[in-house]
Amino acid sequence: MSRQHRPDTEIVHAGRHPEDQKGAVNPPVYHASTILFPTLDALEAAQKPSADPHRVTYGRRGTPTSFVLSDAVAALEGGAGCVLTPSGLSAVSITLLALLKTGDHLLIVDSCYGPSRNFCNGVLRKLGIETTYYDPLIGAGIAGLIRPNTAVIFMESPGSLTFEVQDVPAIVAAAKASDHRIWTVIDNTWASPHFFKPIRLGVDVSVQAATKYIVGHSDVLIGTISANAEALPLIVKAHGDMGIWTGPDDMYLTQRGLRTLSVRLARHQETGLALARWLQARPEVARALHPGLADDPGHALWKRDFSGASGLFGALLHPVSRAKLAAFLDGLEFFGMGWSWGGFESLCVPQHPESLRSATRWQADGPLLRFHAGLEDIDDLIEDLAAGFARMAAAD
Repeated sequence: MSRQHRPDTEIVHAGRHPEDQKGAVNPPVYHASTILFPTLDALEAAQKPSADPHRVTYGRRGTPTSFVLSDAVAALEGGAGCVLTPSGLSAVSITLLALLKTGDHLLIVDSCYGPSRNFCNGVLRKLGIETTYYDPLIGAGIAGLIRPNTAVIFMESPGSLTFEVQDVPAIVAAAKASDHRIWTVIDNTWASPHFFKPIRLGVDVSVQAATKYIVGHSDVLIGTISANAEALPLIVKAHGDMGIWTGPDDMYLTQRGLRTLSVRLARHQETGLALARWLQARPEVARALHPGLADDPGHALWKRDFSGASGLFGALLHPVSRAKLAAFLDGLEFFGMGWSWGGFESLCVPQHPESLRSATRWQADGPLLRFHAGLEDIDDLIEDLAAGFARMAAAD
């Protein structure tokens, strides 16, 4: 775009160039592997390094379909560039493999996405990379965990199960104050780059499971890795060396979903906060976990660093039997039970963070439910939950 636009406008127009696509508003889908060159000179030139991020040499190295999406996400994230991956987990793993080597030390937040933890404990351990998990509320205190071989600090804010908000600027400052280069990475899936822009706060790399809010329709698996100018070459090289690519139809659906991100997130935020407040007032609920609530422990940091909230939050119930919990969940009409989130439909699943902690301890007497507020009418959702609590009370 010719100038910086406001966020809602940027989401609609970033990365799009209809003039390059014979006027088509949405870019066509390029299914391509082999790219032909008219001359030997052109063929040989394509094998040499180039500063042109839109050069087309082979299907796996980029097409007009991928450029539209990667350019748009990079613009929203405030990054120097972006690469696309087949899932959010692959975005995490490629980033860590790009920035770490044997003998390095990784600091990763204890509230991270479970499969990210599995990758660290499995693949990275086999490669001779040590992982230390840290308290999500550590803030500037992370400086005390930095070792001479610490190469990466990985954040996720809020945590996708327990919703602790991290002091990202303080952690970035500690990394920058170290006497050696430490890369900072964050999983930015919860807020999306519409509501949180970590690269502008000094974070080197921002990864997302674009499967969630950017896609928005629960029908595509895709990840994104956006990076600043210093980290981007390492990300691009690792991405290329590992032969990672994403299907063009998935890219197309993702960029189409992106165009409605702001209006969908506004509704997810509104409904999520309303549900959290309603649940907070219920006698069955011990605590609602949502950084947008004024009494949430992470509210001040969220208000300082974020411009909004998504529809994902938690509710900690008072102790109930499994039979009563099943009576609540099994009869819900609008809240499906299934993994992932960010789509148009509401979800509710029980979570067990106690099994996924090592640096901290999850202490709770009752079950934790994770809710995703979809795009349904708020009154229908509240009536559905109220009926669920009635079933819970009536169950043996």
